[in-house]
Amino acid sequence: MYKIPPINLERIEEMADGDAEFRAELILAIHTSLIELKEKYLEGAQNESTETIHLIRHKVKPTLMLFELERLRLSIQNGKEIIEEKGFKEDFLLHLDDFLDTWQEVFDFVSEELNK
Repeated sequence: MYKIPPINLERIEEMADGDAEFRAELILAIHTSLIELKEKYLEGAQNESTETIHLIRHKVKPTLMLFELERLRLSIQNGKEIIEEKGFKEDFLLHLDDFLDTWQEVFDFVSEELNK
């Protein structure tokens, strides 16, 4: 079964323009950004801090957009809407499970690319 990658690798290849070292640096930067996203998102969820989640969402948004991490971007957007409408209640906890699943899928894919 064909599965669409959770990140647009063509964007990375275009930016690297055949430079393997720069490609690796881009992937490492995305990898690092993903780790920070998860850490801060979980911190914000645990502390019920809208501000912490807002700040990390704002920080990673350019990466999500540039490399077309659409599923993760949509999950984060969904979380924003849930927090605004319902706070950190049951719906947010359900969202958090979805976010973590989506994050893991992206992280695993990027980690594979990093190890190539």
